[in-house]
Amino acid sequence: MLDITNKWALITGASRGVGKEVARAMAAKGCNLILHSRKLENTNNITAELSNSGVKILQVEAELSDIAKVKELALEAEKLSGGLDILYNNAALMTQYRPDFYSAPEDEYIKSFTVNTIAPITLCNMIIPKMIERGFGRVVNVTSGIKDEPQLMPYAASKAALDKYVYDMTPHLKNTGVLMNLMDPGWLRTDLGGPNAPNAVESVIPGALVAVLLTDDTCGKFFHAQDYKAS
Repeated sequence: MLDITNKWALITGASRGVGKEVARAMAAKGCNLILHSRKLENTNNITAELSNSGVKILQVEAELSDIAKVKELALEAEKLSGGLDILYNNAALMTQYRPDFYSAPEDEYIKSFTVNTIAPITLCNMIIPKMIERGFGRVVNVTSGIKDEPQLMPYAASKAALDKYVYDMTPHLKNTGVLMNLMDPGWLRTDLGGPNAPNAVESVIPGALVAVLLTDDTCGKFFHAQDYKAS
């Protein structure tokens, strides 16, 4: 298991849900954190909670539907950390459930792909080359195991596109010291997953950290967080 003490991680969507659980778990392992949300004040609570954890906690804001802001986020996180070790692309938006699944308008696809696909890819494209230069990096892109749900196709398709990016890019990371993998948190009771989901958000740990703590060369793998849930 990799020791991430004093390393720096950017976690997007860190104010709630999976992002918040990941922040707690990484802080417990001694990792310094840059916590992202749409508004700076959204991460005040988790920052206060972790203030006595012995790690450095910084807050950043960016609207991920604005790619210019995403690029600024990447530059800011690199500058604040002096070089990111871990990129945890967690933030995403869920689209409207449509029983008439042919009715999803094009703007719903555009917004979903912008936030769920283009934003994390942009962060990867800007940060991974710097990780390669430094010879180390862990990148986790949060995806979804959703299938056979055309009622949520704008969301499902955006996650499938993110998966494709990871699968096709990771062979080129061989022998760089940088690993990029996918993590499906499972269906959780969060703002995104809704109140009827079968799993508590806390169940995402420890599985959500498996791809962060790798010491081998596993790259381009789809990890299911619920596979690691305590029985």
